[in-house]
Amino acid sequence: MRPAEVRIDANTMVDKAIDLVHAADADHAILHAEDGRCLGIVRRAQFAPYQNRSWYTARTPIRNITHERGPFARPTTPAAEALATMRARGLRVWAVTDPAGRAVGVLTLESLRAVLVDTARPLGAAA
Repeated sequence: MRPAEVRIDANTMVDKAIDLVHAADADHAILHAEDGRCLGIVRRAQFAPYQNRSWYTARTPIRNITHERGPFARPTTPAAEALATMRARGLRVWAVTDPAGRAVGVLTLESLRAVLVDTARPLGAAA
């Protein structure tokens, strides 16, 4: 597990969200509600249909575009279970949330490789 690089409020307009992700040179962003709960992840590739910047991107909140939604991983989720879930759901990146639903990091297939040395080790134990 690694820290979430970019967090964007779900009410942010698509054009501003695109700018934030590009400025951070990130592959994804965590979407969060006003109360801080994780609502999902949007990947850079999911912005492709909105790159032309029309009136639509200036008036559409990021929460309204396609993005990965929960359920999310927990820091105590075993790595083997996380890998199986990511494969079954076709996820490249998966949010890890605390019991209150706030994102504490993200899980990628690359970060899983580091954890899978000991498949019983929970995600929160990854360096």
